[in-house]
Amino acid sequence: LNINTIKSAETSALVKYGNTTVICGTKLELAAPKAEDPDSGFLVTNVELVPLCSPKFRPGPPSDHAQVISNVVSEIINNSKFINLKDLCIVSDKLAWVLYCDIVCLDNDGNVVDACITALTASLKTLSLPTVTYDPETEEIKVDTNNRISLKVNGLPVATSFAIFPNCERSILLTDPNTFEEEMCGGNGANITVSWNNGFLCGY
Repeated sequence: LNINTIKSAETSALVKYGNTTVICGTKLELAAPKAEDPDSGFLVTNVELVPLCSPKFRPGPPSDHAQVISNVVSEIINNSKFINLKDLCIVSDKLAWVLYCDIVCLDNDGNVVDACITALTASLKTLSLPTVTYDPETEEIKVDTNNRISLKVNGLPVATSFAIFPNCERSILLTDPNTFEEEMCGGNGANITVSWNNGFLCGY
């Protein structure tokens, strides 16, 4: 695990699990909160499985597999309450932070969700937000990048992958399966189990 490997991002993390390599970069943006949730900011996660990471992927729009993984990662992080979106609100109904977390798989040899969760949490744990002042009369926004506040995080979500190999006599449970083992398990695929620091199950 390497932190701040991308200098163009606010914060980043590079994770290597065996032969699987994933990198996450986080960018910041200011926006108005949603009308239905005026006291919260935004956490937007996106996972890309580029052709570089595996011969199975081709250039073009995101594959169905990439979209599924992206949804799983987003669901796990949201369910874990790792980030309180209310902490991203600067002025209720006026101004809030948007965290864009782009996760790219550089080498895919299984356990992609595990690596994505580790890279994402490591990136967010090291994120600091610039101080922002907002003038309600003139609606002027001033951002002080020299004065920063660390983002509050709650616990540490950890993902562990399991693959079930059906056998005539009994099924075999494989922990941390690689790509060959995942494909060998056929339609059963890999089941993801995630526990928060207090034992709360936030995804499976």
